Amino acid sequence: MRPGARVAVVAPSGPVPEERLEAGLDILRGWDLEPVVAPHVLATHPKLSYLAGADRDRAADLQAAWCDPSVSAVICARGGYGVQRMVDLLDWDAMRAAGPKVFVGFSDIAALHEAFALRLGLVTLHGPMAATADFLKNARAQEHLKATLFTPESVQTITGGQALVPDGTGARAGGGDRSDPSVTPGRARGVTLGGCLALLVADLGTPFGRTSARGGLLCIEDIDEEDYRIDRLLTQLLRSGWLDGVAGVLLGSWQECGPYEEVREVFADRFGGLGVPILENVGFGHCDGALTLPLGVPALLDAEAGELRLEVPALR
Repeated sequence: MRPGARVAVVAPSGPVPEERLEAGLDILRGWDLEPVVAPHVLATHPKLSYLAGADRDRAADLQAAWCDPSVSAVICARGGYGVQRMVDLLDWDAMRAAGPKVFVGFSDIAALHEAFALRLGLVTLHGPMAATADFLKNARAQEHLKATLFTPESVQTITGGQALVPDGTGARAGGGDRSDPSVTPGRARGVTLGGCLALLVADLGTPFGRTSARGGLLCIEDIDEEDYRIDRLLTQLLRSGWLDGVAGVLLGSWQECGPYEEVREVFADRFGGLGVPILENVGFGHCDGALTLPLGVPALLDAEAGELRLEVPALR
């Protein structure tokens, strides 16, 4: 990204409050970017109030932005349910012909991250969206996204996580109960993939669903899912064989999912048999000051050091 670049703001899912959108546009302008708002960003569906306009309109906005040669990046305004209704309406051949761009979003946008990875083979950014509260109010979220866009080589190491241990204490640099079979210290290499857990599971069996996480570093987070529902989602991934051969796991935020010590026990139970390094509290997802996590980048997960090191900058 360069100063003066045009950035399209789209709403592939839920409706966007106008005041939040304007505040987000002001931040982008403050970065010396030129934001362009897609035609239906402020629209609402005539019957389904949880959608930002009709499916075809939301798909047309995204496709037009991606295929516009003057646009360098496409940033989602917000998440919310709706991406899965419009992703099949996109002309992926036309989008492939348009060439690569930067794409930013998270939450239900996970379905688009997967589609961009599988259909276009592109790196995408799991990061703050232009009209969300965290982006508008949190300097950490803003600065990490800005650095990823303008100086990606400066944020190739994401630190702050802990190796998952079943007693709930976390571990750094060799701490924790290494005798427990569900604890796998060490390092793992792979390509980052993932996003919102519920969306990854909902994509199973669809034309845009990844058939396996084999060889990858699975990065997952979610919001408002109780411990038993997280168990159900992870069990579905295990039973389907989707997790067979995964190289490592990074756990982001789990806001409104109940006491984290209980959620942690679900992770230890469900992931324990994989025998791979697992890093928790990495700081991406539905949390304050969410970090921007590139998806589709080769990386090294170092569970004991508590960090993810990207082997190349996210954008080149």
